[in-house]
Order: sequence, then structure tokens, then C-alpha cells
Amino acid sequence: MGNGGSREMSVVHGLDLERYVGRWYEIASMPSFFQPSNGQNTRATYALNADNTVHVLNETWSAGKRNFIEGTAYKADPNNDEAKFKVKFYLPPFLPIIPVLGNYWVLYLDADYSYALVGEPSRKYLWILSRKTQISDATFNMLVEKAKEEGYEVEKLHKTPQTDPPPSSDATPTDKQGIWWIKSLFGK
Repeated sequence: MGNGGSREMSVVHGLDLERYVGRWYEIASMPSFFQPSNGQNTRATYALNADNTVHVLNETWSAGKRNFIEGTAYKADPNNDEAKFKVKFYLPPFLPIIPVLGNYWVLYLDADYSYALVGEPSRKYLWILSRKTQISDATFNMLVEKAKEEGYEVEKLHKTPQTDPPPSSDATPTDKQGIWWIKSLFGK
């Protein structure tokens, strides 16, 4: 494990949710069972709800089809200025009955809210996000170093293929049966 594997991770303080919401492209991530292994053009779109929660739309394209899941994020501790959120999704996407709760910690965010490093306390999941589909090698390497400082095994990071311009959500067929979710249970 990288440096700091047993210590509490550093997180952003004073995150401005109104600036943070919008679309973020996944530049790289640590592979997880809940995302298709061959996913590309993966992105998240966040919208502020009236109750200060955040609507989450995660999308990825796999085998020419758009796969997506929607959820809600909220501050883990509303009385704290740390950028620690809980995200709730209902599974499976084709019959959303099982609530699944996860952590979403913003570990680093540049001053312009252009790119971010997002993780969670077990250090099993990590995302490098950007407002654009591509970032410079220098920025990518800096974010990888920050992840390593937080105790992540950065050699597990996988770059996410992104096309420019990115696909439109309406322009491609959608997997309405949730086949991607079932395959993801078996590591496909």
C-alpha cells in the first residue's frame, strides 16, 4: 500500500456545491464491480436539488450502448465543512429496490473546479475527474501523486477511454434491462 494507508485521508474543506455540480468526465479509476470493465466515455452529472442534496447521474458506454444509474448524494455530516458525502443508489437499475450506500470523498479539487480526485475511506475506489474529456499528463501525474500520498495503490488505476466530442445521452441505445449490472457482478 502507498504512504498513509492507515491514516485518515485529507479531504477538501469548504467545497462550494453550486460550483461543483455539473458534468465530470472520468479520466481514470480503480476498477470496481459496479462499473462495466469495458466502459468508455464514463461520466457523472450532478445537479443540486432544492433540499441541498445532489441528484447523481452516472453514465458509461459499453458495447455501443449507454448504461446509467441514478442516485442521490448528501453531506455525511451537514455540520462539518469537509467534502465527505454519502451516495445512495437503488439496485438493480431495472428494478430499483435495494438501496446501496457508498462514500464519496473529494480528496483534491483545483481552485477553478476543473479537475478533482475522489475516493473513499477503504481506499478501494478512486476516480480522477475532469470537466473536459482530457487532461494534461502533468495534471494526471500530479493527481496520481496525491492519490499515492493518501495511501492508494495507484498501479491499479485504469485510464478511461474518452472520445471528443463525447456522445450524447440521446444519440445511443440504452441498456434498459440492466444487463451491464448483472455482468458487472461477474467481473465482465
